[in-house]
Amino acid sequence: MNLSPDWVKVFKRNNWEAVHWSAKGDPRATDRTIMDWARINGYVVFTHDLDFGTLLAITQMYGPIVIQVRTQDVLPQYLESRIVPILHKYETMLEMGALITVDETKSRVRILPFPDRG
Repeated sequence: MNLSPDWVKVFKRNNWEAVHWSAKGDPRATDRTIMDWARINGYVVFTHDLDFGTLLAITQMYGPIVIQVRTQDVLPQYLESRIVPILHKYETMLEMGALITVDETKSRVRILPFPDRG
């Protein structure tokens, strides 16, 4: 909910299926509800909110994959040229399960070591 629905167009243009949470669920849903929905339905959480990475670590789940954007300007017009190459670069890691953090100058990937507890 903290990123523009315009990101859906960016992902679809690059052949990635995408939905904005506002089209799927309650805008007031908890982070846990969104995370559970993404994991069950095989979606990646693309967010500007650190809470999702924290929740992933606390729950020790194998997913969903979380991509955290740590920039001031999170609009696609500014960030698309940074995000799309990073997603292509780490595509195989995304399939394994990962937490990816992206800022203006670097990106960091952590493969999820947590077993899925159900």
